Amino acid sequence: MTKKDIPFDEAMQQLENIVRQLEQGDVPLENAIELYQKGMEFSKLCSEKLQSAEKQLVSFISDNTEEAGSTNE
Repeated sequence: MTKKDIPFDEAMQQLENIVRQLEQGDVPLENAIELYQKGMEFSKLCSEKLQSAEKQLVSFISDNTEEAGSTNE
């Protein structure tokens, strides 16, 4: 499974775990850098998934508004 295939909720959970580890402050520098990079990847993935969902909703609402408008005429 590639990162793109990970469901949103799982990606958010991974991101939360990484943030929790980094906030503890007892992670060696090299590991902290690696965790930060992974966190940024999960953050980007979540953002992309949210943007995609928003576009789908806007499209769905737009389509339904157009259909409702054409039946009222």
